[in-house]
Amino acid sequence: MMKIRLSKGLHGHLCEFLNKEAVGAEDSIRTIIKFLSQEPSQDRELAVSLLYELSKSEILCEKIGSVYGAILILVGMASSKSENISTVEKILDNLEKSEENIKQMAENGRLQPLLTLLLEGSPERQLSMGSYLGELVLANDVKLFVAQTVGSSLVNVMKSGSIQAKEAALKALNQISSNEASAKVLIEAGILPPLVKDLFTAGIKQLPMRLKEVAASILVNLVSSGADFVVIPLDDNNQTLVSDETVHNLLHLIRNTGPAIECKLLQVLVELTGSPHLVTDIVTAVKSSGATISLIQFIEAYQKDIRAASLKLLRNISPYMGNELADALRGSPGHLGSLVKVISESDTIFEEQAAAAALLADLPNRDTGLTRQLLEKGAFRIAASKVVSIRNGETRINRYTDPFFEGLVVVLSRVTYALQDEPRCVALAREYNVAALFTDLLQMNGHDKVQIVAASALQNLSQESRRLTRIIKPPPPPGLFKRCCMKPPLLDEICPLHKGICSVRENFCLLEGKAVEKLVSCLEHRNEKLVEASLGALCTILNDGVDIAEGVLALCQAEGIRPVLDILIENRTELLQQRAVWAVERILRIDEIAKEVAGDPTVASALVEAFRNADFVTRQIAERALKHTEKLPNFSDTLQKIG
Repeated sequence: MMKIRLSKGLHGHLCEFLNKEAVGAEDSIRTIIKFLSQEPSQDRELAVSLLYELSKSEILCEKIGSVYGAILILVGMASSKSENISTVEKILDNLEKSEENIKQMAENGRLQPLLTLLLEGSPERQLSMGSYLGELVLANDVKLFVAQTVGSSLVNVMKSGSIQAKEAALKALNQISSNEASAKVLIEAGILPPLVKDLFTAGIKQLPMRLKEVAASILVNLVSSGADFVVIPLDDNNQTLVSDETVHNLLHLIRNTGPAIECKLLQVLVELTGSPHLVTDIVTAVKSSGATISLIQFIEAYQKDIRAASLKLLRNISPYMGNELADALRGSPGHLGSLVKVISESDTIFEEQAAAAALLADLPNRDTGLTRQLLEKGAFRIAASKVVSIRNGETRINRYTDPFFEGLVVVLSRVTYALQDEPRCVALAREYNVAALFTDLLQMNGHDKVQIVAASALQNLSQESRRLTRIIKPPPPPGLFKRCCMKPPLLDEICPLHKGICSVRENFCLLEGKAVEKLVSCLEHRNEKLVEASLGALCTILNDGVDIAEGVLALCQAEGIRPVLDILIENRTELLQQRAVWAVERILRIDEIAKEVAGDPTVASALVEAFRNADFVTRQIAERALKHTEKLPNFSDTLQKIG
């Protein structure tokens, strides 16, 4: 076999070489290709020229393309500032005579020849190019280019093509729709109506299940694009992707297909419910379809991806249908136990665990029956231990840590809503010292939800403090021998607020837990919900049944009087006004403070405003507060006088 060695003398003998059959031998072509990758030289120029002449032969085109790396080198030269670029382009144009070469070009980034065949080639070639396009791994910018170039053509194939053509089109669309920008182009090209029709069609004309799975994958890609699916019609009746009928059909498919399609359609609903703009439409459809129990059943699916998708979907809809989910879970302890198991499974936090914790957190916190079941499943012990572990830095942090932690804190706070009805909740709160834990969580700046939950939990705990306080009986009368050795408690051991023996662990006393100062520090927060929760907790030390004067003193010592008055003056929300008016009326029962406030016209004005415009109960309280302000002295002396 004759091998060609390119040299300076090659140019003069080019025609002679071209007449020799040996030039077409694979080894000879491989030798020529080697010179293409060298630095610019005369040999490289001659190699390009020779390759151009060879590429004029259709038979040799296939041989050139079969040489490993040949087309990659040529495509690279064409996209660079090569001195031979025009000749290289001509070579590539010639090589397009071979379908295999076109596929190699597409694989190496030169897609236009493939797309041209897809648009203009024979039906057989269109089918071949469409199938191959579905196998390519494309960069996002290339996906957009492809969608803009052939998206409409592929959509038309979906509408009227044969099963074989639809299969090729679906695979190509699945590839190019996995980018937000290209997905939007396909939506504009009208992909949704035929896609949804193919998914829902049953009977003789239905797609094979393997293609319905591809269609479901495309739909997942499309709904991830962020398009406004409320206004995109699917048919002449203006049904949309979030219409009740469409969602009902999706839910029906989820219940009646195999795991692969189930998972993808669950992911479709996850994406739709992840949008605040769309979630209420999906929730309405889920409620009207009666599919709640069916969705909950997927919590126990054997396939992890289905379980994870169902948990994410339930997490997204739980803020809007917590009661329905609670009813379903209460009636199915096994599913509730599965949720608890998910949050306990691993020391590493996964999205599935974060979703499970968020779902449990959204269930109605005053549902005592559900709380009892969670107690029996050990949910609160798991939540408490994991909260402490994360707070102490003993758990590896990742992007799911914050939502998981937040969900666990809410789950743990359920205990504080059942203290009166469930003695086991009191025992657990004492065992894990949850009052101290929630007091610590008040200091998690930057985690507003955690702070809000902690303040609300402390309010619940503090409301039970008086009931749980160990009241000291008066000392026995002198002369009783049996009691002569019993020492009465020291005066400083008695809680001034509750008039008994208090502790943060046993009766959740805010004073003993040093929580008053931390709650006061939250009163100036920009988050109104946190201010509302913190003020609600502070109001418990001014309640009937405690020594209100001592509660006011504690508030004074924590420098909390002025912030409460400021909240009253600012009148930021209705709930803040109600709580501030109530607290101020209690505070003004102390004469010295009432005298001081009497000289502050802004406080009086705020009370007058509440008296005129608030709800009936708040108006009555504001009236009582105004009556207290006809007295005098100075705030700076108040502490000493009360103390």
